Amino acid sequence: MNRLRNETSLYLRQHADNPVHWQPWDEPALAEARESGRPILLSIGYSACHWCHVMAHESFEDETTAELMNRWFVNVKVDREERPDLDRVYQLAHQMLSGRGGGWPLTVFLEPDEQVPIFAGTYFPGEPRYGMPSFKEVLRSVHEWYQEHRDSLGEQNARVVAALRSVQQADPQAEEASLDAAAQELVPAAAQQILSRHDAVNGGYGAAPKFPQAPTLEAVALLGEIESGEQLHHSLRFSLEQIVRSGLRDHLDGGFFRYCVDADWTIPHFEKMLYDNALLLPLFAEGARRWQSSSLESAARGIVGWLDAEMRQEDGGHAASIDADADGEEGGFHVWTPEQVRAVLGDDAESFMARYGLEGPPNFEGKAWHLQLRRPAGENGGGLDDFARERERLRAARAERVPPATDDKRLTSWNALLAAGLARAGLALDEAAFIDRAEDVLRFIRSELWTGDGLLAVYNRGRARFEAYLDDYAFLLDALLHVLRGRWSRDWLSFAVRVADALLARFEDTENGGFHFSDAGVEVPMLRAMIFMDDATPSGNAVAVRSLHRLSRLLGEPGYGAAADRCLRRALPQLRQAPGGHPGMLVALREAVLPPPHLVIGANDPAAGASLKSWVEGRYRLDCYLIGPADASLPGILKDYRGDQPVTAWLCRGLHCLPPAHSRDELKRLLD
Repeated sequence: MNRLRNETSLYLRQHADNPVHWQPWDEPALAEARESGRPILLSIGYSACHWCHVMAHESFEDETTAELMNRWFVNVKVDREERPDLDRVYQLAHQMLSGRGGGWPLTVFLEPDEQVPIFAGTYFPGEPRYGMPSFKEVLRSVHEWYQEHRDSLGEQNARVVAALRSVQQADPQAEEASLDAAAQELVPAAAQQILSRHDAVNGGYGAAPKFPQAPTLEAVALLGEIESGEQLHHSLRFSLEQIVRSGLRDHLDGGFFRYCVDADWTIPHFEKMLYDNALLLPLFAEGARRWQSSSLESAARGIVGWLDAEMRQEDGGHAASIDADADGEEGGFHVWTPEQVRAVLGDDAESFMARYGLEGPPNFEGKAWHLQLRRPAGENGGGLDDFARERERLRAARAERVPPATDDKRLTSWNALLAAGLARAGLALDEAAFIDRAEDVLRFIRSELWTGDGLLAVYNRGRARFEAYLDDYAFLLDALLHVLRGRWSRDWLSFAVRVADALLARFEDTENGGFHFSDAGVEVPMLRAMIFMDDATPSGNAVAVRSLHRLSRLLGEPGYGAAADRCLRRALPQLRQAPGGHPGMLVALREAVLPPPHLVIGANDPAAGASLKSWVEGRYRLDCYLIGPADASLPGILKDYRGDQPVTAWLCRGLHCLPPAHSRDELKRLLD
């Protein structure tokens, strides 16, 4: 009866031996619910999730609990990384029904005909504790309530759906809204809200549990460029330097964990996600260039080393995640005792332990130590590469332990984030090999996940599945534009245009503006979500707006920018309610009303063009494209960038360009 054995998702297959009659989210499962009249018990999680494993061990592997689930419900398992559209809508429903934030595992009981939630929660224990009922008690209560109220659910369903839709209802005045006035009002307000959350002692923004919040860090970096003072960039540099020394970083392999449970970045939940590392990589690399920081450069290069060693797949792309648990225990693979360190390092152990905190009390569950780099007295920076030989010996010893599982599915969106991160890091650190790697990722996506007119979201076990989501298209367009900055390619430009056109055709609400999360051709319960707020990954709408504007400016095609502006107007009511919660959209708004300059270099002499581009990027922060000699086949205004000099440069803001410059001195006057 359990139908998960042949699924491509590792998370679903992890539940294939449960006594629960699990099914994937598909028509047979939904049909069984409709025909039997039993509610759907929907459980959403992912393979690297610690509390998902806990609930599985306590409840889904328990025969008594499984018998109740099978008798009263149609049980459906969903991998949130494969079906983020379902996860988004039911997380929102959980928030509305419970008044609390969501998370994983997400547990939702659905009315069988329209899949509208009747009760929602997250983790429930096997037995009553933490002030929570047992999962068996929850099952019984929901079953009894449903039996009493099933004939009157229609009215409740309508109220729930109406409430969900009201959250993203379009403002009829949106078309008349002034983006300039909104930017003047909201961007400073958002910056102040973010600064008010800055932890001046430990770094980062907010309290425990402490997430890196890469979209917020990205906004601080970009808004700091236009701030008259140095508060934003000071908070950013301090936060990045703290993070790279902290327990959020795996100091043996260079990867970063998902978040820490405490305010001072000591103990993480030990899962590692591709998206976190993809987003942190360019922040460290660009920070290293901005502040000449060796520790931030080491952190960036460490991430690339971890990607090579742990995440890169032989048939292309990068794996999604590494589990929090190994051999049934969270963190056991990563933590150490002094005796274990001495056994590996011998005479070198004491100085290593002093630097990484093992001379104090145990910091992990009172019995072990998680490595955290301590700053020696009098040191102002650097030090991240200290004890490289000792760390490599410990890493080799750790490899003998039972490792955590790697979920090797390739997600289009997360791999696109990585391609963008690699391209940006390559530009910041003048590392051509990183741009090579970014192009490798793009080639994998185009080869395995591009159908010719659209994207698929997941590649797993040699098979691509699921119509892609807004994030897949927006993140890929962003990546292509960053790669074009690093290495011009007529081929990648053509692909970028096709991706942008598909994004508009499949996701835009042409009547009211904005981009839905799910493809117009995919049926989703209750509503097609439209998400403006950043999460652990940036809002797809924010990335789409910025990327469409950049493409519009590059090609001189106003249609892309007009769609981006419609999205911004649609988002304004939510931005006004919580400007600090929408850092990505606020950056997009700022760039829409005051576009950052970009430079197009046409070079009849390739060496002269490359030299000028290198000089510009070493001194100025702007998008710079070296398109080579005149090419009449290029789209938009690019075909008009012609000159008879060895090198000609056009400096533009928005759709307006200054007269061309033919020398470094001419261009310097314009840039300054």
